[in-house]
Amino acid sequence: MAPRPAPPATLTSLRNGLGTAADWLSNLALRGLIGAILALPYRTRVTAMGAVLRRVIGPALGYRRRAEANLAMIHPDMPASERRRIADAVCDNFGRTLIENYSWRDFGRHLAGTPIKGEGLAAVEEARAAGRPVIFVTGHFGNYEAPRQALTARGYRIGGLYRPARNRFFNAHYARSMTETSGPVFPQGHKGTFGFARHLKSGGMATILFDVRVIKSPRIPFLGKPALTSTSAADFALKFDALLVPYFGTRQPDGLSFEIEIERPIAHSDPLTMTTEMTRRLEARIARNPEQWFWIHRRWKP
Repeated sequence: MAPRPAPPATLTSLRNGLGTAADWLSNLALRGLIGAILALPYRTRVTAMGAVLRRVIGPALGYRRRAEANLAMIHPDMPASERRRIADAVCDNFGRTLIENYSWRDFGRHLAGTPIKGEGLAAVEEARAAGRPVIFVTGHFGNYEAPRQALTARGYRIGGLYRPARNRFFNAHYARSMTETSGPVFPQGHKGTFGFARHLKSGGMATILFDVRVIKSPRIPFLGKPALTSTSAADFALKFDALLVPYFGTRQPDGLSFEIEIERPIAHSDPLTMTTEMTRRLEARIARNPEQWFWIHRRWKP
């Protein structure tokens, strides 16, 4: 049975200054869509949500157009037809990922038995046995929650540091869905960072999605263009002697299954070098499966 969505944000929250009327209305519409899709059988709902994002929401909200613009900037020689194909696939993957992550129980059952490969798995198991903290780093690629789900099924408890959504009504249930998957999640900010640090200090494991624009961060080349990139994952790894490990969940051709890979740990050196290596690992994934990265991001905004 699909999980029930949490009660919608109320007008009282709106009056208390937790968001704008537009935020409230857009969240209400999204919650209605998510609730309706969750009523479908798992395979049907994942396919349906992908189609809705690809055919309706992506074009209507400008996601497809933004993805095409980013592709044109990075790949100026790419034919327009190929940019459109990739942009449509990006929207489809976005929809599938969104509903998979709201279907965390069904998603976990669907992933049951999925092999976890990669030379980093042994290092993670050793760190777990020794009580050493582990920071998993990944990007908005494939389904970034798939590795966390697969490891949770093996008894791991993995938290995370996340960037709150701009719409605070949406963020309330978005964050709750992440927490229910595995370990505690912490929003970026003073309070969240303190909780995240305490989690690592106690030997915990956590995930950071590092491929987002963060102001006042160094510009690290990403797909050939400078992009503001936080070094926080490397900073935390150095401070708490945490293993820093890239992992990825690559969607397979059937649109429902995943290849889960834990890559070799990134050697400790300095934050900029470590973050650059993280970026190179993600770039390699995008080169192989460009339609699985979130080209909708304003990643190269000055």
